[in-house]
Amino acid sequence: MSNNNTTDGEQVRIDKWLWSVRLFKTRSQAAEACQSGRVKMGGVCLKPSHAVRVGERYDISIEQLHKQVEVKQLLHTRVGAKLVDNYLVDLTPEEEYERIRIAREFGFERRDRGIGRPTKRDRREIEDFKYK
Repeated sequence: MSNNNTTDGEQVRIDKWLWSVRLFKTRSQAAEACQSGRVKMGGVCLKPSHAVRVGERYDISIEQLHKQVEVKQLLHTRVGAKLVDNYLVDLTPEEEYERIRIAREFGFERRDRGIGRPTKRDRREIEDFKYK
């Protein structure tokens, strides 16, 4: 076993594990997500101190994305992006990724370069188109 793994009997907090497998940029962001109810297991919100166990499945809301992951292995330290697949199984449906891709693609207005900022009239037309 590598030194990143835990040995028998050791526990890893959910906030630390989520940060270690790169689902959150910082551990405090992972802890805040737990405290605000965006990390769930079986519909129950988890505290940042929840002990992670192999085989558990978590529902995690990261901005508009709703990920579902299963724990493959425990670890104490952050791992490189290429090694993340050794520690979790991504069970998120492909439709969820497609929904996010479409939202990003069509969520922004495109303007030709060099034509300047929209006028008040342009802005009103854009808002009418987007929200009505």
